Amino acid sequence: MNYVKTSILLAGMTALFMAVGGALGGQGGMLVALLVAVAMNFWAWWGSDKAVLRMHGAQPILPGDAQELYEMVDILSKNAGLPTPKVYLINSDQPNAFATGRNPENAAVAVTTGLLRTLNKEELAGVVAHELAHIQNRDTLIMTVAATIAGAVSMIARFGSMMGGRNADGQRASPVAMLLTVILAPLAAMIIQMFISRTREYAADKRGAEICGNPLWLASALQGISRGVAQRPLISAENDPATAPMFIVNPLSGQRMDNLFSTLPKTENRIAELEKLAAAMGGGRGASPRFSPAPQGRGRSSDGSFGGSSRGPWG
Repeated sequence: MNYVKTSILLAGMTALFMAVGGALGGQGGMLVALLVAVAMNFWAWWGSDKAVLRMHGAQPILPGDAQELYEMVDILSKNAGLPTPKVYLINSDQPNAFATGRNPENAAVAVTTGLLRTLNKEELAGVVAHELAHIQNRDTLIMTVAATIAGAVSMIARFGSMMGGRNADGQRASPVAMLLTVILAPLAAMIIQMFISRTREYAADKRGAEICGNPLWLASALQGISRGVAQRPLISAENDPATAPMFIVNPLSGQRMDNLFSTLPKTENRIAELEKLAAAMGGGRGASPRFSPAPQGRGRSSDGSFGGSSRGPWG
């Protein structure tokens, strides 16, 4: 189903590119925009995952680097019945994470250094399991494609504004058309991005809880991440806000209009659903992952209770 959604999204973005091109340069601009859109669609399908990783300065983790993290991803991937994705690290104090890739065979999970310092091992397992659920549900393709193309449309609109777009006769475009392009093109890009259903996060939370074995681990992680996001900016996300819906918690500061278009549901609602799921699973004690939870760290322990120090075992 996500392949169909992605195809519709690419078609919508192509139409939007042509509309922007027409507003800035008439029929000639529309033709150029069509050619650019075709190239953009091809690039978005095959290379957008690598582009998003570059946007956030993500560096690959090899098996010998962060051994515990790599082993955790490997174990949880086996629990989910998935090939082990590549693991990337983003140098940022904000705790956050996302997954990308057009399919499970070409997937990647990226976490920030702030996430490793903030969460304990149980909470980190909940976050990794959530991202693996996105990979398993084939969410990552449409999320990545939407993020990269929406960002490109916004960039083109801004570029057209700076260049003072011209029509087919070489005359400066109508100020009204320019204003509509500058305002509506980024807005339309973000609205199309909202084509990604918010329900995907609830589905990934539920599947992630099944993968790691305890819904309360992710519930506790979401609380910690939300606090960290409010205190520490993620500069790469502020520079490329179209990528915000890919993260497990909205990384934007809330000081810009782009934050209004987040596709993520409220964190407190997600936590409430996870707590209901934990109660249904008998207090959250399900099939335990094959590693020992760290005794220290903020959040719930393996028996579902909160407590411990404010730092995880990764910092």
